[in-house]
Amino acid sequence: MRETGSIDAVQDLLAGQGYVCGRALATVTFLALRLGRPMFLEGEAGTGKTEIAKALAAALGRRLIRLQCYEGLDAASAVAEWNFAAQMIAIRAAEVSGATDRRHLRDELFTEEFLIERPLLAAMRPQPGGPPVLLIDEVDRTDEPFEAFLLEALSDFQVTIPELGTIRAPEPPIVVLTSNRTREVHDALKRRCLYHWVDYPTFDREIAILNARAPEASETLSREVVAFVQRLRSEDLFKKPGVAETIDWAKCLLALDVIALSPEVIADTLGAILKYQDDIQKLQGSEARRLLDEARRSLAAG
Repeated sequence: MRETGSIDAVQDLLAGQGYVCGRALATVTFLALRLGRPMFLEGEAGTGKTEIAKALAAALGRRLIRLQCYEGLDAASAVAEWNFAAQMIAIRAAEVSGATDRRHLRDELFTEEFLIERPLLAAMRPQPGGPPVLLIDEVDRTDEPFEAFLLEALSDFQVTIPELGTIRAPEPPIVVLTSNRTREVHDALKRRCLYHWVDYPTFDREIAILNARAPEASETLSREVVAFVQRLRSEDLFKKPGVAETIDWAKCLLALDVIALSPEVIADTLGAILKYQDDIQKLQGSEARRLLDEARRSLAAG
């Protein structure tokens, strides 16, 4: 495991995985690692909240365990479920063999052998290389009862399965919660975490990110792509492009052997940066040329 004893070391650690972040986010990450506190990262979709968990896991040599949140997610789906099909087969086999001790059979059915492990339980288990990185992604998509359950699980880093008892993590996992702020997450959950708002990067930082993720792109193309995307974010769009879209677009342009942007190229590849037809239609005709001209003027101005 690489050194994480300072903020600069954490910043370098993440940069080694192609994740370029500012000092404020590196500070929150350092404190989360040092204090064993969960990180709560909030911001627009595509700003790199999920990627930091992946970068941390890769850099530290830890297992990444991801709980993808959705509406209606409950504790059973997040912790563990019983394999009812396997249990039924075991019951049939016991009947055929003449085993009639129901109490013994019940005890046999509710053992680890018939347990389907879900992300939260997996994160509480000992892992090779040390505690895993637990990514609880898009927690804002869940409802308040699940938030309350998470609050308990993350307070003591333990989960309870009625038939087996309480399972406590020997070492707390590294926890990263993300939210796209589709709704407000309860303050009680946020208080358990170190909070950071992940904003769109500055021009220089987005250039550094693009250089790390698409190093084969020329400096001219990279600067035009970033300047155009940053100008696009100032428009009235249903969904503004995130850093992920900047990287995807640059890779698409490289695949097409594009060396410089043009209104025609932009029109042909808008699907890489905009994901809604209404937004794409706004960029038809002269709008793409206008934004490109503005982006080039901002580059020329320094």
